[in-house]
Amino acid sequence: MPELRRDPITGRWVIIARERGQRPYDFIVEKDKVKGGFCPLCPGNEKTTPPEVLAYGRPDNNPNGEGWDLRVVPNKYPALIIEGALDKRGEGIYDKMNGIGAHEVIIETPDHYSTIEELELGKLELVFRAYRDRILDLSQDKRFKYIIVFKNFGKSAGASLEHSHSQLIALPVIPNRIQEELDGCLRYYDYKERCAFCDIIHQEQSQMERIVWENDEFITICPFASRAPFEMVVMPKRHQSRFVSMDDAQFQALTELFSETMRRLNAVVPGVAYNYMLHTAPINQDALEHYHWHIEIMPKLTTIAGFEWGTEFYINPSPPEDCAQILCERGTLSREEIQDGQPEHETTIDSQQVKKT
Repeated sequence: MPELRRDPITGRWVIIARERGQRPYDFIVEKDKVKGGFCPLCPGNEKTTPPEVLAYGRPDNNPNGEGWDLRVVPNKYPALIIEGALDKRGEGIYDKMNGIGAHEVIIETPDHYSTIEELELGKLELVFRAYRDRILDLSQDKRFKYIIVFKNFGKSAGASLEHSHSQLIALPVIPNRIQEELDGCLRYYDYKERCAFCDIIHQEQSQMERIVWENDEFITICPFASRAPFEMVVMPKRHQSRFVSMDDAQFQALTELFSETMRRLNAVVPGVAYNYMLHTAPINQDALEHYHWHIEIMPKLTTIAGFEWGTEFYINPSPPEDCAQILCERGTLSREEIQDGQPEHETTIDSQQVKKT
């Protein structure tokens, strides 16, 4: 029987429709065609991007040249621009302001064909450190209220370039999605005097049903009210509201756990398109006792259609408990092993059509 589940933080409802589920290898993952040709993010093409705002791995006396391990550049086609004033104003009942912000591209590796789960741990750690350094720098601009970091991988997830990269956008307002989390966490804290995310971690550790991977500092879970198959959330075990508050040990631990998390996802559903989003406290605020930063990972395995747009309910054909067990037990297997053999403790998802309307 289908089951309705409520997210304890946002209050969002999802439908877990087990009868519509599939095994992970039954999902249709459309492979992106390799485009080849000119890539503005590859070494040797540095002059084709806007001047970099950060680079790791090469001498400072060679700005915008080759020899880098990671570069951050302004987006050539930005959603928001950094020059100008906000000029907030009204037009009758409508409010508007100038499109002021910052839009940057984090070029994660000089290797055109490397994916995030293939990066050496030291190289992946640079990616997370770049997120921190750019957030800290842009936080000095008093026009900005929130900075979102995100990655689109695969055409169906919105990626327009093959070369591995993520993006950052600084906004003059706090997005509704983040405000919902902040408000939900504050209501929970006012009632229970505890952080909702901390309580989620403790409950998941006691139930051991939805944990994908964990180490001393971080944990990856498939959320109780998952919106899509193999949705995951990465959280620090110690309470922190701001991503930029991490110490060196946490950066190393996050890198190890995130690499393992993404490797397992790719092993179970090879080549799947996905988005991940870093949710952290608004900038220029003190540490919040009620909020907990985290990274949401959303594979693109289902279609958002009229029901979802009209109701903000999500239909998930794969229970998160099954997804977590598959990622735990089968994430170490190759695609051929998954298809040809049945592991001793296999968890299967009833095979029906996943994209029904």
